[in-house]
Amino acid sequence: MDYLQKLAEKLTILNERGSGVLIRMNYIKKTCADPKMRPSILTDKVMEPAIKHINKKFPSIDFRGNSQSLTCIQRQKSEVLSATSIYYDSFLDVIEFRDHVYELLNTIDACQCFFDIAINFDFTKSYLDLITTYTSVIIILSRIDDKKSLVGMFNCAHEMSNGSSDPSYPRLGQMFVEYEHPWKKLTEEFGPHTRSVTSALLSLGALYPRRNLPAEQWRSAQLLSLLSAPATMLDPACCDTIACEYLSMEVMERWIIIGFLLCHSSLNTHLASQELWKMGLRSGLFLTLTRDEQLNIHKVTEDLFDNIKGYSKRVADIKECREHVLVNSGAMHRERRHFLRGALKELYNVLEDEPGLLGPKALFVCMALSFSRDEILWLVRHSDNMPKIKTPEDYIDNQMAELLFYMEKLRGLMRKYKYRVVQRYHVQYLAQFDALVLNDTTQNMYVCPEEESVLLSSFVSTLSALSIKQVDNKEEFDLQPLRLDWLRLQAYSSVSKAPLPIKQYPDLARVMSVIQFHTKMVDDIEEVLHETSELSIFYFFPRVFEKMFSQSSDQMKRFLMSFPSVCSHFSDCGHPLCPEETEVVEKKSLRLCVNFLEQIAKQTSSVILEICAEQCTLHDQLLPKHCAETVSAARYRKQKKPLPKKGEVQKEKPGAESLRKDRAVVSNVDKLHLMLTELCSTYSLCSDLIVSEHIVVPTEFLLSHLETRFSEIIVRMANFSQTTQEIARPSDLLAGIKAYTATLQSLASYVNVDITRMIKSVLLQQTQPLDSRGVQTITTLYTNWYLESLLRQASNSFIVHCPTMHCFVNQVTENDPSFKAEEFSDISELRALAELIGPYGLKFLSENLMWHITSQVSEIKKLVIENMDVLVQMRNNSDKPEEMANLKRRLTGGENMLKRLTIIGVILSFRAMAKDCLKDTLEKHCPYLMGPIKGLSENLSPEADIKETLIVNELASAAGLSCNIDPALVAAIGSMQTDNTSIDEEYKLSCLLLVYVAVSLPALALDPNSCYTREHGGHNNNVHCLATAINQLLAAMFTVQSKNIEQHLKEFLLLASSALLQLGQNMERVESKNRESVYLLLHMIVEESPFLSQDMLERCFPYVLLRNAYREVYKSFVITLG
Repeated sequence: MDYLQKLAEKLTILNERGSGVLIRMNYIKKTCADPKMRPSILTDKVMEPAIKHINKKFPSIDFRGNSQSLTCIQRQKSEVLSATSIYYDSFLDVIEFRDHVYELLNTIDACQCFFDIAINFDFTKSYLDLITTYTSVIIILSRIDDKKSLVGMFNCAHEMSNGSSDPSYPRLGQMFVEYEHPWKKLTEEFGPHTRSVTSALLSLGALYPRRNLPAEQWRSAQLLSLLSAPATMLDPACCDTIACEYLSMEVMERWIIIGFLLCHSSLNTHLASQELWKMGLRSGLFLTLTRDEQLNIHKVTEDLFDNIKGYSKRVADIKECREHVLVNSGAMHRERRHFLRGALKELYNVLEDEPGLLGPKALFVCMALSFSRDEILWLVRHSDNMPKIKTPEDYIDNQMAELLFYMEKLRGLMRKYKYRVVQRYHVQYLAQFDALVLNDTTQNMYVCPEEESVLLSSFVSTLSALSIKQVDNKEEFDLQPLRLDWLRLQAYSSVSKAPLPIKQYPDLARVMSVIQFHTKMVDDIEEVLHETSELSIFYFFPRVFEKMFSQSSDQMKRFLMSFPSVCSHFSDCGHPLCPEETEVVEKKSLRLCVNFLEQIAKQTSSVILEICAEQCTLHDQLLPKHCAETVSAARYRKQKKPLPKKGEVQKEKPGAESLRKDRAVVSNVDKLHLMLTELCSTYSLCSDLIVSEHIVVPTEFLLSHLETRFSEIIVRMANFSQTTQEIARPSDLLAGIKAYTATLQSLASYVNVDITRMIKSVLLQQTQPLDSRGVQTITTLYTNWYLESLLRQASNSFIVHCPTMHCFVNQVTENDPSFKAEEFSDISELRALAELIGPYGLKFLSENLMWHITSQVSEIKKLVIENMDVLVQMRNNSDKPEEMANLKRRLTGGENMLKRLTIIGVILSFRAMAKDCLKDTLEKHCPYLMGPIKGLSENLSPEADIKETLIVNELASAAGLSCNIDPALVAAIGSMQTDNTSIDEEYKLSCLLLVYVAVSLPALALDPNSCYTREHGGHNNNVHCLATAINQLLAAMFTVQSKNIEQHLKEFLLLASSALLQLGQNMERVESKNRESVYLLLHMIVEESPFLSQDMLERCFPYVLLRNAYREVYKSFVITLG
């Protein structure tokens, strides 16, 4: 008959169902209390009269009366039904659960079941869990303020729709009324169950005091230490009550407090009950019902007992226990946490060094995790409701990160060696030892009924069938049926008058308790880890969690990764009965994890970048620009001149900071390196985290922060000022970046991150106009500066292009220049610029330069159009000197045109210098790439198709090689053509421009600044840049128009030679003092042109004139020998 009761099955199912109903009730409570999640039907202003009426009349609501309050429900009855049905059904689940619980409790009382946590552990635990779960459901239900409104609205809408009330409504309404004062009603209901509940609780009398010891006794017993007895290190950890050793203290305290609240009569009849109850009251101030719902232990108990006669002594006990908690509890738990930090560290270090010990000492890991979890749960409960005491520091733990860290480390070890060590060891243990012991125990039993005998025999056969080959073949083990059968056997043998009373066979209980633990180590390690170390409570106390993180950020940097790691526990707190909660939990847990990782990454990146800044400062001291003082001092010593006065402080040489008399003196860099070591060590906890089905990689957050900060630092190091137009020299910035990257590379020796990828990403982004965040890069800053500052002043002749030194130099003026042009445009600086912004950056610079060139070309074309008639006649009468002289007088805007053409030449000269430096940089960094590009460019056939030529030229130009035809200029000129102009018209304008320039060159001799200087290798007003402009611009124009470049340049040469020869005949010496300098311009044009030669020049311009011109301009140059 006892087998038909199915007590074990009902307990298992009801506990699982109760957990779901409890979570569901808690979710409804939170939903109704949160303004953002509150059901719209409760916030609708129209429904307010109906809600007030229902709450007032509940549960007897007569909607058939003349009440106008319920008309709003009548109008929206379908909407009300759909909105409230889910809540109504959830409340019906409570009634159903309640009915099944009372039926089972009555059955257990009728069977007079025996409960002892040390003998029938699973049966007793399931029984006590069911009582506390049911009580928690009722308490949470009573805390839902809107339950009457929701149920009443549903029933009104149901009755209006169907003509009758819902059949379950009367019982549901009656339950709500009965449980308005839940504890009073619950104590009445549990009166008949006092004997069973008390007997189950009293079985904790030996276990709970043994587990609830102060840290001093733990320390003296060397609890959790594997090193205390080296001789027994390989012996399996075992005891008579193995499952009790890692049973949660919080669970036991919940059983004791709630159990004796429900069955308080035993407190006056059993001294043992009273002692156990007092011990539970001294455990703390608050008890968790579920999630963040707590029970104020002393207040609830005192309120209940105040209304019961004869309980004045118990009320006095409550007050005494509360005072004890306030005085002693905080310090006791603080010392426990301090002990556990050291114990877990030692345990982890030993097991990490010898992972084979995880087999025999798996129980130690479970105990360590369970003890630590209990202390964390206690602290979280009380930190959120900290009492007003003199020592609040007992409720603040700045070292919580360390405890969490080693808990996560131990969990990681168990998972890492789950198959190789733990499962392998326990499979052999079960088959070769436990099965034999169980068989012997069964054989020695003097009574063994058939049903029990079948179960015990199946246990032995199942265990004996296990083999190491199954582990090697990676077979899946499932020993859950064996554990369920053992629970059934406990239920069968715990009833009154059982054929096999389990209390008479404690050896069987002991053996099966060990076997059950060993089977869990084979196939259910994750469930054991969940039971002993799951910390999803932090999800429901985010403020406490974040506060603990901030408190640990100062002293416990190396353990901070434990906080985001704990966020991976949060996905375990859901239940199928409350699926709505899953999405909310996922989002919030991921947000918390990301927040912690962002803060850790922010701290780490700040420290490493501070070290980089220090190293950059030291590196800057070694730059050549700082050696002047040292050289000067050396000269003083060599010449035996008097040293500076004593009052003057001599500057320390680089490296002086490394000289120390005492190693105990710690520098700022030492502190930063120590801090960096601690922060980086926290990343060793795990390479990735799985949080709510998202794989989170902590080091990626660090790289992301470093990327953002490094980008900001590079731009900041450029020191660009919009107001003063000042900027750092490219070589200085490059030196700073190299110092930063060298230090950043050292980060790889601290933590396993791909720092090279991050550096490459940042530097590559700096070659683009904007980085990934849309912020201006050094490419944009330097492009704008060179255009707006250097080239703008060069176009006004304040800065001169100097071909001899391959740079730009300042003109000598009365006002001091804002910067020295040669410090930003010489070869070393432009090479540094090329290395900083690379081919992409120089392409962007080139595009901006081309925009300025096209704007000048547009203006020049307008001047050509204005003088078109004159230019046409001049082209047709080029062989008639008198006619040309008359036509030249009618020509206007020549100086303006030459000025604009000079600006184009200056821009192209700067671009050529930058490209040369890019070529040098690429040859240094990637010679094997430059070789094929050079070969392709040099071996290009002159007869090749122009499209192929431009493609090859574009490749060569991108690599910094010079081309006969500039592809970028061709593209820019080609883009200027509009639909309104034909190719023939553009060709005509190009030809006339050629004439315009040629006949305007003599006008340069009138400009006093057209003087050629040997020092610069050019003219003071940059007109020598006309050679570059004429060659490249005309070549690009005629390429766009598909005309012969050489033929038209020959025509230009004839016209220019004729015009300059006329200059020698018609102008007085005084007026044309710069005539020789202008003659040299013609030679420069031919010299720079790939299409013209000296032979062509000599046919139209006497070489003797060029020779004399060179002699004349060099005559005035004074040569000095140092």
